[in-house]
Amino acid sequence: MPTIRTLQPGDEMLLENFLLQHTDTSMFLRSNWREAGLVDGGEMFQGTYIAALLDNNIVAVAAHYWNGMVVVQAPVYLPEVVQTAVAQSHRAISGIAGPAAQVEVTKQVLGLANHPTNIDERELLFSLALSDLQIPPALASGEVECRLPHPEEFDLLTEWYVAYDLETLKKSETPDLYTTARQEIAAHQAKATHWVLIVEDTPAAYTTFNAHLPDIVQIGGVWTPPALRGKGYARSVVAGSLLEARSHGVKRAILFTQQTNLAAQAAYRSIGFQTTGEEFGLVLFDMK
Repeated sequence: MPTIRTLQPGDEMLLENFLLQHTDTSMFLRSNWREAGLVDGGEMFQGTYIAALLDNNIVAVAAHYWNGMVVVQAPVYLPEVVQTAVAQSHRAISGIAGPAAQVEVTKQVLGLANHPTNIDERELLFSLALSDLQIPPALASGEVECRLPHPEEFDLLTEWYVAYDLETLKKSETPDLYTTARQEIAAHQAKATHWVLIVEDTPAAYTTFNAHLPDIVQIGGVWTPPALRGKGYARSVVAGSLLEARSHGVKRAILFTQQTNLAAQAAYRSIGFQTTGEEFGLVLFDMK
């Protein structure tokens, strides 16, 4: 039988060694512990991490984060780590993320299989070796520019951030949504993990890394205002962000997107991304 216990400072490499066996579906777990450690004080990126250990090696882990998300990497002993994480964190469950099959089981384990959701999807995972990145001609020629946002653009980016949450994540428009968006933009700015595409001196598209490590980044929050779509701006802003990452030694990028979002898939394929054969599960519960 495994030992089920809370991970604490000193367990970082034990956790990392396990997650490295499941790299493409563990980006949130790997990035968050590096960002905020293993102590759960309720601050941004912090969470309660519960692991199952056999012979002093982690074989499963679940984390319940500051924002209510339960994130799993538990090919075995999933009920044990998930139930313990939620019981110990004492916070509400806003959603579940991880390998798609495990997310389905987690819903059952937590008794949430029939709970109303805003998002409940098995998304396609894409991967790209940055040495194979294809640069869109407009970006290569300097016709468009990808750069870190300027502070005077934060009001616009907050509107875009909320628009993304409403359209893509099906969230409800509330004052808290704007507050959270501004906080997340500030966090991205501090870490230089978001970019705008500038077309004729005007922001035209936006992207972020929603998880980042020294060797690999995960793309999220790609947004082009509806009136500007169909012009190749999304692929240019993503490619520009990856050029910057590559210049700092990052070797790979991954992302996940809806199976029905053929336009996004075409944009990602055009710069070199290919499907990995894995599916990433994402559930966001209706919290109303």
